[in-house]
Amino acid sequence: MTEVVIIGAGNVASHLFRAFRQSGEVQIVQVYNHRSEKLADFAEISTTTSLSEITQADLYIFALKDDAIAKTAAQLKDTGGLFVHTSGGVAMESLSKFKNFGVFYPLQTFSRNREISFKNIPLCLEASSEENLHKLKELGAAISENLYEINSEQRRALHVSAVFVNNFSNHLYQIGADICKKHEVPFEILRPLIAETAAKIEELSPAEAQTGPALRNDEKTINAHLELLNAQESKIYKLLTSSIQELHGKEL
Repeated sequence: MTEVVIIGAGNVASHLFRAFRQSGEVQIVQVYNHRSEKLADFAEISTTTSLSEITQADLYIFALKDDAIAKTAAQLKDTGGLFVHTSGGVAMESLSKFKNFGVFYPLQTFSRNREISFKNIPLCLEASSEENLHKLKELGAAISENLYEINSEQRRALHVSAVFVNNFSNHLYQIGADICKKHEVPFEILRPLIAETAAKIEELSPAEAQTGPALRNDEKTINAHLELLNAQESKIYKLLTSSIQELHGKEL
């Protein structure tokens, strides 16, 4: 059974902790975080707030903010284990001080108190050697059926893509919710539309699934929408409308 130390106690760390524990194939031997209050959820196993107390393990997972990965790694000794991080935007070489290093990047959005199954979550793997890659594949297979060998440059592009389809789209949900609230319309009315928009991508390409007034070049509707929006919303609406029309070969 692979022994793992998780370095970090945020959303990704919490979900990995649960997934590994449920798998029955991975033993979490310790969780580190610099703030003791964040370790309350891991009380059933060994925890520490001191990097000097990190225990021996087969694998160490840095589930930290991007700018904390290299800084934290610099304070750790090389135990001979495999050291990996979970970031989409940080190069594998950020851990090159260790003999064995790599990346174990779960491509998903995580909220601490929302349960999620790792079974279908893509795990993007990269390692400093074939032997280390094999170890990461074994670790990944314990919790997911979707494993991908992705290098650092590909992962950077994938991470940017993920920001567009997840973070930015969620921000647009927020704008939609704000507009609904302003006009006293329940946001819940839009939930089936949001669900169908996501479901269509299972069968159609995004280009094939595109609909709406921008695609139709419906200037009357576009102008009517702009009259309802504040300055910031109008700016975003115009930018996205222009982007859709440019992609589909139409102009206002």
